[in-house]
Amino acid sequence: MASEYEEQDYIDIQQYWLILRRRWLVILLVLGSVFGLAAFYTFTLKPVYEAGGKLMLKQNSSSSLIGLSDKLGELSGLTNTSNPLDTEAEVIRSTPSVQKTIEKFQLRTPKGKPLSVEDFLKNLKVKSVRGTDVMELSYRSTDPQEAANVINFLMKSYLEGNILNNRAEATAAKEFLSKQVPQLERRVVVAEADLRRFKDENRVVELTEEAKVGVEAMRNLSAELTRAQAALAEKNTRVQTLQNQLELNRQQAVELSTLNQSQGVQQVLAEYQKTQDELAVAKTRLTNDHPTVINLTEKVNALRSQLEQRVGKVIGGGVAVPERDLQIGQLKQSLTADLVRAEADRLAAEQQVQVLSRALTDYQNRLAALPKLQQRQRALERKLQVAQSTYQQVLKQLQEVEVAEQQKVGNARIVSPALVPDKPVSPKIMLNLALGGFLGVLLGAGSALLLEALDKTLRDIDEAKRLLGLPVLGTIPQLMDKKGKKAGDEELPVLNNPYSPASVAFEMLQTNLSFTVSDNELRVILVTSSVPGEGKSFVSANLAVAMSQLGKRVLLIDADMRRPRQHKVWQLANITGLSNLLVGQAVLSQVTHEALVTLDLVTTGTTPPNPVTLLESKRMDNLIKDVSSNYDCVIIDTPPLTAVADALVVGKLVDGLLLVVRPGIVESAAVQASKNLLEQAKVPVLGMVVNGVDEKSGYGGYYYAKGYYGKKEFDGEEKIAGLKIG
Repeated sequence: MASEYEEQDYIDIQQYWLILRRRWLVILLVLGSVFGLAAFYTFTLKPVYEAGGKLMLKQNSSSSLIGLSDKLGELSGLTNTSNPLDTEAEVIRSTPSVQKTIEKFQLRTPKGKPLSVEDFLKNLKVKSVRGTDVMELSYRSTDPQEAANVINFLMKSYLEGNILNNRAEATAAKEFLSKQVPQLERRVVVAEADLRRFKDENRVVELTEEAKVGVEAMRNLSAELTRAQAALAEKNTRVQTLQNQLELNRQQAVELSTLNQSQGVQQVLAEYQKTQDELAVAKTRLTNDHPTVINLTEKVNALRSQLEQRVGKVIGGGVAVPERDLQIGQLKQSLTADLVRAEADRLAAEQQVQVLSRALTDYQNRLAALPKLQQRQRALERKLQVAQSTYQQVLKQLQEVEVAEQQKVGNARIVSPALVPDKPVSPKIMLNLALGGFLGVLLGAGSALLLEALDKTLRDIDEAKRLLGLPVLGTIPQLMDKKGKKAGDEELPVLNNPYSPASVAFEMLQTNLSFTVSDNELRVILVTSSVPGEGKSFVSANLAVAMSQLGKRVLLIDADMRRPRQHKVWQLANITGLSNLLVGQAVLSQVTHEALVTLDLVTTGTTPPNPVTLLESKRMDNLIKDVSSNYDCVIIDTPPLTAVADALVVGKLVDGLLLVVRPGIVESAAVQASKNLLEQAKVPVLGMVVNGVDEKSGYGGYYYAKGYYGKKEFDGEEKIAGLKIG
């Protein structure tokens, strides 16, 4: 299996060479035609001249000098993959630029019509020089001066347009910036007002410093509050101790101290106590109805009422004060005074604690609010800073653009102007002729291979062997005349030209036939082909001659009753023959012709209406048996296999079948059909004879014969062996 694949993959160079040699006329015609057309086209073209110039593109230096941050007029790509040089090349190739050039020089086509933009661009080339910032322009024209003028005008127009574009960009930028300045100024004013309003509303001066001061103040307030709370606790303890000793509360102590210090109350109290004493003395001496007792009683009541009124005025009405508390001792009065003073101190300490607590709470709330205030302040400051920065930047750019607008600076300069060319660039005669020759050879070889592929005929011996699978018993060369040309009228080269390659080929054929059957002697041989024109009659006749020259008695029977040929080969009359013999109109001796001393011939005779019936008859079987016993070899020439069934019918009666194959005449399909017919009929096939082989193909053993028998000098025995006998 591997060998089969290797054979399929193998490219037979020799086979292709043979195909090209076989189709040399087609190749020569195609080559001559293509080369002639290329030469005619080349020499009829007008010479074309090409002028070229170079531009160097650069960044706008004026922008960097004046510090334009937006790089006004600078060459740059819109994306990372774009190339500024390619962009500028498209600007040069743009329709307005091209149209302006066409109108400037009145460019026209060879027919006199105005040159179109598309035709102009076909002659114009704009490309960048790799690794540089230089752009090369070239234009082709039949007029060298016109080519140079076009390039120079294009470069000049591009430079002028570049300057105008840069100035236009500066003007547009100036107008835009002039509109932006007032708006940005208003933004600055608004941002400043917002920041000032924020500071006024939140009493902000410096939040960072305020935070430091606030923390220090909180620390001090916390210490003072701690001390005040300790003093308050001490005063609460003192007040509580005095209250426990006097059994008075703070209010009562204040009231007693006030009443004891009031002169009006003490005077009425003293008078009241004195009158009570007098009444008590009077009651001891007088009755209750006594006017003195009654007067003293009324005086006591009056004084009590007056005392109550004065007490009410001092401490407030509605408060009943025991009489014993209206006048206390010196010690109690001193303690009461201490209680009042301690209560006052306590109240003062309590008030101080409350004040310190409120102050501490205020500082804590303020410090807690500071981060948010700082955040808002920073946002407002950033807004103001951005507004101010943008305003200053735009104002600066406006001033710079005003300066750039007055400048006349472009992004390119001419490195090399176009010169008038002195030599044409087209046509390239040698290159065109070489290409024409190469294309001619290529098309010629392709045409030859295409014709070979379209040709369904059998090409060579290898293909015959592959299709039939039969051994090649002989290769008969194509007959040539003395001038080396094909000779188609030579019927018996073995007899008439014994030293020719064909004679040697038939000698080798009859020798190979002797080795095909080892057990039984080969006596009856059937010769046929797949289609007419392959030379089966030619092979039959010459094979019979070759065997007869060996001294064998040979009988040649022409069984092709439809298109008989042997009587023409041997130039005999075909009045009676095989058909007459098979129908009983003649006997074998009557239809047998002596072609040579040891070679007899039986022609077809009268053409019957149904040859297959005669060939299948018992008489045909008896005839073959009879002649096979009387002759050393019987050769039967039969019709082609694919035409009629005659060969298959006779093939059952013979010892072996010899199939004649002629490349270039028979098609592969016919060969395959013949193989199938032989396999189905089970006819014993000896092998095949390849007829009409070209000497240049390298097949066959006749090279030796040609080289050997081609000598002009030979001995007498060789002469005698080649003489025609009879």
